[in-house]
Amino acid sequence: MDIRSRNNVTVTGQPGGPVLMLAHGFGCDQNMWRLVAPVLAEQYQVVLFDYVGSGRSDHSSWSEERYASLHGYARDVVEICDELDLRDVVFVGHSVSAMVGVLAAEAAPRRFSSLVMVGPSPCYIDDESYRGGFSADDIDELLESLESNYLGWSATMAPVIMGNPERPELGEELTNSFCATDPDIARVFARTTFLSDSREDLKAVKLPTLVLECSQDVIAPPEVGAFVHAAIPGSRLVTLDANGHCPQLSAPEATAEAIIAFVRDQR
Repeated sequence: MDIRSRNNVTVTGQPGGPVLMLAHGFGCDQNMWRLVAPVLAEQYQVVLFDYVGSGRSDHSSWSEERYASLHGYARDVVEICDELDLRDVVFVGHSVSAMVGVLAAEAAPRRFSSLVMVGPSPCYIDDESYRGGFSADDIDELLESLESNYLGWSATMAPVIMGNPERPELGEELTNSFCATDPDIARVFARTTFLSDSREDLKAVKLPTLVLECSQDVIAPPEVGAFVHAAIPGSRLVTLDANGHCPQLSAPEATAEAIIAFVRDQR
């Protein structure tokens, strides 16, 4: 299997330099990093990819069995690292990919040096001692709406997720990204994402970790960032003065600066 083609792998930046691997979230692809990647590429080797079923990946490689679990996406990450023989990787995961990075680092610890979690959430559903931001009924309603009318759901939810209503072009971009995803694949990825619970997995993280959150984020509220920070000893929590769940688009300069500052401190 050609892993590079399967995941539409792109490598830019400084050959032989420290490696930053940028991973997109649900309903997106590597294009979500286009405003941040060039800045990082000035100093680092940057690896971009699309998860199977997203962007320009090989959709024929997608299987519901594999991608019904975040471990399937983590296998993608590890296989890309193996294919490129990447070591000491700084894994930068947006949204659900933050937890994918946790699983990948646990599966192949020699490949990774640190983690950057952008808008992470280990669990989206509230329970008695944890606030994920959604009730179980909220998530059921979200998934039912997505499954019954994916395009309508995308048009409604993408601007809410993106935030920044004064910049409607950002919401439109996320809407278009969602709508470009095959609805059947999106249905599985959504369930994998919004029903996941990776809180116990955080306890196994031993790598230096940056938790990067936005000051206003309906998907990952401040309580979630605080939980992740507390669960990973020695982690760094940085709150961007930014709105929405996608700071790599709404605040790319601040996002890049936070990543670079963290990476520099690790070396």
